[in-house]
Amino acid sequence: MYVAGSDLDALRLTLGEGPQTGIKILIAVFLLGVALDTKLSDLRAVLRRPVVLVVGVVTQFALLPALTLLLCRALDVGGSVALGMLLVACSPAGNLSNLLTHRAHGDVALSIALTTCSNLLAIVATPLAFGFWSARYPAAETLLRDIRLDPVTMGIEVALLIGVPFALGVGVASRRPDLAARLRRPVEIAVLVVLLLVIAGGLAARGGVILDHLDEAALPAIIQNAAVLITGYAVGRLLGLRASGVRAMTFEMGVRNTALALVLALAYFDQLGGVALVVAFWALWDVFTGLALSTWWRRRPLGTASATSTSRSDLRDA
Repeated sequence: MYVAGSDLDALRLTLGEGPQTGIKILIAVFLLGVALDTKLSDLRAVLRRPVVLVVGVVTQFALLPALTLLLCRALDVGGSVALGMLLVACSPAGNLSNLLTHRAHGDVALSIALTTCSNLLAIVATPLAFGFWSARYPAAETLLRDIRLDPVTMGIEVALLIGVPFALGVGVASRRPDLAARLRRPVEIAVLVVLLLVIAGGLAARGGVILDHLDEAALPAIIQNAAVLITGYAVGRLLGLRASGVRAMTFEMGVRNTALALVLALAYFDQLGGVALVVAFWALWDVFTGLALSTWWRRRPLGTASATSTSRSDLRDA
């Protein structure tokens, strides 16, 4: 692995064909881990909150990328920074949102339903949304042309890498919940360890160069993170949700699946190291702000047991 370039758009994280294939396999393993925590009963329960779920999905795959595009233009960021920000915005909600919602005394049933729905739709929505919104930022669109990235080919490959393991994971979780429970933790740990090794390798190779460009990635990511959290809060209030529901919606919009976004960045944009740099910083900052907000809300309990229940039966009754 080597890093070179005089600015962020020229930053290179070249992995080679073998490591790239391995990282793409990580996408499949990662989604398998997510799906092992999803049952068919959860998917059926998603349909019981149609209005809230439809608004949540539209917000995640349309409003958040559109807001991100406006931020990119307002901040006049470089092409690779824009691609990183848009990749995060077009990714589904992360499972961390469920834990933060519980910690904040939010509506966990709604959180699980939204996470399940967005991750399922991400099979198609993420590549399509990313291709669409990236083409609307000239600097990003130019970079995509230069590296000859075919959105259709990427979409098919991502759909296969996400769809097959997701279907397999849901099948195992529904038919063999005991096996799913045993596999879930090792799969999550394995993916996390490999990702950390990849990041550590890049930092060890040219850590100084990466740190030199960190300021270019940090401020846009911080602003975008604040914007999506505020958007989630506003959407929850506009829908007339209870306070617990507003908290859940805030985390569903604000806590993105940055692990998936990072895997995609490393797999498809190794020639644009700035993309992975933005996503990696976003992932760290997302955890920080999520924990801070959930801690602040935790000190303001809602006082109703129904708002804090985390059981699967709550989701089915939602």
